[in-house]
Amino acid sequence: MRTISLIQRLRNKIKIHKNNTVVIGEDTGLSGCTIIVKGSSNRLIIGNHSRLRNMTIEIVGNNCTLEIGENCVIGHGCYLSAKEENIQLSIGDDCMFSRNVNILTSDGHPIYQKAQRINPAQNIQIGNHVWLADDVTILKGVTIGNGSIVGIHSLVTKTIPDNSIAVGIPAQIVKNNIHWEI
Repeated sequence: MRTISLIQRLRNKIKIHKNNTVVIGEDTGLSGCTIIVKGSSNRLIIGNHSRLRNMTIEIVGNNCTLEIGENCVIGHGCYLSAKEENIQLSIGDDCMFSRNVNILTSDGHPIYQKAQRINPAQNIQIGNHVWLADDVTILKGVTIGNGSIVGIHSLVTKTIPDNSIAVGIPAQIVKNNIHWEI
């Protein structure tokens, strides 16, 4: 693992505030990406041999971690967001995200009822060997199990077990005990 190289800085829009850590894996390709890390004590970790193209990573808050595993492919227009305090967005190894996938740990703005916050940010965990098709949105608090697939234009609001296919708005499980290959 290493920090962002000069070539990666030239090929991407990168803005990282002080007191944050960014670690990029060996033979990891970043091209046309926007990376924003604001706040303090945040961590961005991208595993070895991953390929990220024309997508955005945004970490805004304190003590947040966004981790992408090894051998992942993340396509054009994807947006990964870890916001607020002590939040984790974790993506396993060998994942494939098609175009325009959005993964959001928060609603973007706090909402209050009787002076009490009713929409705090929540962690997201995506297992190993997960395929997210075009225009999928994953909302806060979701876990997607190993080997699962989420179909095109789906909105995931609840946990999806291992080796399942989920589709729709909101996404529903339509098949279990599946496996997929590239």
